[in-house]
Amino acid sequence: MSKKIFITGTGTDVGKTFVTGLIVKKLKESGLSAAYYKAAMSGNERGADGKLIPGDALWVKNVSGISQSLEEMCPYIYETAVSPHLASRIEGDPVMMEEVKRGFSEACQKYDFVTMEGSGGILCPICFDERELWLEDVIKELGLSSLIVADAGLGTINSVVLTVEYMRAKDLPVKGIIFNHFHPGDQMEEDNLRMCEYRTKLPVIACVEDSSGELDIEVEKLAALYE
Repeated sequence: MSKKIFITGTGTDVGKTFVTGLIVKKLKESGLSAAYYKAAMSGNERGADGKLIPGDALWVKNVSGISQSLEEMCPYIYETAVSPHLASRIEGDPVMMEEVKRGFSEACQKYDFVTMEGSGGILCPICFDERELWLEDVIKELGLSSLIVADAGLGTINSVVLTVEYMRAKDLPVKGIIFNHFHPGDQMEEDNLRMCEYRTKLPVIACVEDSSGELDIEVEKLAALYE
């Protein structure tokens, strides 16, 4: 039976895809059967054939070296760079939970470790006009625990604590925090780490530098976070 985890963030552009790629890479290079999944991707470009390319999935595939096909990674791909609910209003093809679950189940049947990445922050609307579907609904429906990716810089204490408290209020389990854009020795960022751990009682499991090509965590500890 496969093991799974969800990667959310404190907001858009904190580096969820970059960090997720390093997570999947760590698992793959350790000989584990690893896969990536995302319910919906917005802001994608078209290839020479006119078809949309799932950019986040392509980046994770390239950096990690996994053999999983792009078609298996994401059921809903949009061109407009807005949240999925608005992208589908503009382009059509609204997200349906049944299709998200089907694709996720197929990935779980084929691979031992499935890492699912969210869209935007925890309060991202996935669908709204045809039905009301939020990112938190997807996490709960799939029964996933989460890791939170946060920017290490100014303002992160507020955004991390608010994200954790919201998720706890919604009964969404959180396993830990990963700081991105981290600068070792930076007094403020080091203090941000300590303050976030203090207020949330969650561990910062890894800190990722901009130039890093690796996730600084033992693969056994990383794999143990999956359920």
